[in-house]
Amino acid sequence: MREDTSPSGGPVPWLVRPSARSWHCAPAPAEVRGFHASLPGYAPTPLTELPSLARELRVGRVFVKDESARLGLPAFKVLGASWAVHLVLAARTPGPVTLACATDGNHGHAVARLARLYGRRAHVFVPQDIHPATAAAIAGEGAEVTRVPGPYEEAVRRADEAARMPEAVLVQDTAWEGYETVPGWIVQGYSTLCAETDEQLAAAGAAAPGLVAVPVGVGSLAQAVVTHYRSRTATPATALLSVEPESAACLLTSLTRDTPVDVRTGATVMAGLNCGTVSRTAWPVLRAGLDAAVTVTDADSARASRDLAALGVSSGPCGAAALAGVRALLTGGGATERRHRLGLGPGSVVVLLSTEGRAANPHALPHG
Repeated sequence: MREDTSPSGGPVPWLVRPSARSWHCAPAPAEVRGFHASLPGYAPTPLTELPSLARELRVGRVFVKDESARLGLPAFKVLGASWAVHLVLAARTPGPVTLACATDGNHGHAVARLARLYGRRAHVFVPQDIHPATAAAIAGEGAEVTRVPGPYEEAVRRADEAARMPEAVLVQDTAWEGYETVPGWIVQGYSTLCAETDEQLAAAGAAAPGLVAVPVGVGSLAQAVVTHYRSRTATPATALLSVEPESAACLLTSLTRDTPVDVRTGATVMAGLNCGTVSRTAWPVLRAGLDAAVTVTDADSARASRDLAALGVSSGPCGAAALAGVRALLTGGGATERRHRLGLGPGSVVVLLSTEGRAANPHALPHG
């Protein structure tokens, strides 16, 4: 791990591993996209080009994948939850089912919405510091909400316990030993976001991206992104960047030590990225195929959120972390070396995955 100087004068913890671009894997199942297209209200989310950011970052073109309105919810999470719930229910015999999960906000909201859509019950466990408006939105879908006196990881433990009841099933977007199938389905569901991006870039006459930046909590979306781009044989390969809060850098720490590391998290406005453990199934994929990682401050993320809003893109602090991370790497002290190691030039295409919309209440910015 290196530390250079950011545009604001502070340190930029970062890691670049160009050898990851030579790693290959199998793609996500092709039928995922067709399933999502069959859902009521499905439409691809916008891919918005922002020329002013391209000039600022000194690259050819910058696009933002805007997930502020995905199937009626303010984040991408419903893509993974819907595919997983579809497969979970298909595998069960008829009868009552309660969908249990833990969340910092958007995953639980998605599971609750799907339970209502399928006529099932939902029981959602939330950490103690979740904003009341976030918990109220989940309860508004008809879900039972249990606030846990502890962090996100404790909410996951409680949800796992609740799912051991005969009529309950856990739909969690992080994996651990013995619980890997459903998180794998959730990751597959996120592949639709990548497939849409491919089609939209082609429609805009843009080259394949030189860099894709993705915010990371437990790493499930990043796993889907790595799987998508590393299942290709395109040359040159796309550089893939993970962005985490500096107070919850479980992935950057794990990559630096080359082994999964649990970290103690602190408070951050990037609530949905405030995770101290990388998903068990995501880790080997990220270790092999993710070639760049960086952390950002709350101030970096808040600035990026404001700037995107001024450009017409609704992006909360978690979603705006993608822009904050790219700014940290492509500007400031050491940027020339970082650009070279990422394989970026003045004509490169950069894609920022903005994973959530900007909430009306700036403290209610769920993601995980």
